[in-house]
Amino acid sequence: MEFNEYQQAANRTLYGNEQILTNCALGLAGESGQLIDLIKNYTFKGKELDREEMIKEMGDVLWYLSQIAQWADVPFEDVAKTNIAALNKRYPHGYSADK
Repeated sequence: MEFNEYQQAANRTLYGNEQILTNCALGLAGESGQLIDLIKNYTFKGKELDREEMIKEMGDVLWYLSQIAQWADVPFEDVAKTNIAALNKRYPHGYSADK
């Protein structure tokens, strides 16, 4: 699935028409926190890393990001391309801990 296809498909499930940006920003923070808790519990509490739960939480984060971009009339593919361009500029030869 392409980024813009995902964005459009995800938008079908957006509800409400007021305070969408605030709702999506708060939702992004909440879902990011749930993903972070999974990783924290794995790293520091010795819990199993539930791969399926991690995929679900990453999907929730992706949904909110895509809808923030949708609200701003930014094609989600542009977000991905801009990020890769910035990474390539920052690390033209790839990342190395030695540098």
